[in-house]
Amino acid sequence: MDTIFAVTFGSDLDTLGAAGSGGGGGDEGSRFAAAVDDASEFTLLRYINPFWKAMRLLNVGPEAALRERVKTVDEFVYEHIRARFEELGAAAAARQGDLPVARRDMLSRFIEAATTTTAACDGAAAAGAGTAAAAVDHKYLRDIVLSIVIAGKDTSVEALAWFFYMACKHPRVQERVFREAGEATAGAAGETASSVDEFSRSLTDEALGKMHYLHAALTETLRLYPALPLNNKECFSDDVLPGGFSVGKGDVVFYVPYAMGRMEYLWGNDAEVFRPERWLDENGEFQQESPFKFTAFQAGPRICLGKEFAYRQMKVLAAVLLRFFVFSLRDEEASVNYRATITLLIEHGLHLMATPR
Repeated sequence: MDTIFAVTFGSDLDTLGAAGSGGGGGDEGSRFAAAVDDASEFTLLRYINPFWKAMRLLNVGPEAALRERVKTVDEFVYEHIRARFEELGAAAAARQGDLPVARRDMLSRFIEAATTTTAACDGAAAAGAGTAAAAVDHKYLRDIVLSIVIAGKDTSVEALAWFFYMACKHPRVQERVFREAGEATAGAAGETASSVDEFSRSLTDEALGKMHYLHAALTETLRLYPALPLNNKECFSDDVLPGGFSVGKGDVVFYVPYAMGRMEYLWGNDAEVFRPERWLDENGEFQQESPFKFTAFQAGPRICLGKEFAYRQMKVLAAVLLRFFVFSLRDEEASVNYRATITLLIEHGLHLMATPR
């Protein structure tokens, strides 16, 4: 959550500790993060509660709780949007021109793009950035940046949590990733970085591209534990699906990536076995499956735009942690359960023991 919030809003949410360094965090940031998770859970209940519309009208039960969580999220996001407009507007006024992109976060980029477009369309460029900024729809910005935060936070964090769960259940995976990370980042003399900072800096795109086994292990995790275990699409027109089923315009078609990832029809007799090697060819290089078979990132025109970013983020974190620590479950006998949300959260989080190598 902290990482994707920094990329999107350009400030530190600091959900894990003391007050954030960039105007985001502390208790306020933790409340925002918790509200996002709770809202996802209450939204999922609409799939199984036939009376949710009545509850929304009467403002009772989970619908009342959902309204409260959405209010918390909206207030937090709108506060950051207003603050960023003021910051960029002040900078623009000082320069007497359009909004400068002094920041590289997505919110600033969207504000700059929306303001420039508004000014051009209204012929208000000469009036300065403040007039154009006032015309930008804050709700539109909220929808964009919040969608990025939710998509980038839940999918990556859950995939990593399930990956470390699988790595603890299969210690050989940890050792192989450890060796691969060392080989991929070794210098000309075959030496590997000795400190966390040095090793992190050595994780270039080239080095990450060599980590085929880690890529396979993360993909195998997503096959068994997809971030979106249940998904649906609405038909734009009457059609006939490949299996011969007729669907009409407006029909909603559900598919279940969680079940698809465990179908022997698709993956063979060992479909329920965690085996990263199934993704490697005879040369040990990663080989992709059809996105219509491996649906964790969806497929076609709706394929996830952040797929490569998510892989890079997960590979960096996994490589760093497994390079310097060995992980085990805090309680080997305890069962890991799902939390009923839109995404596949581990209920109460994943509790691990980390031993320095």
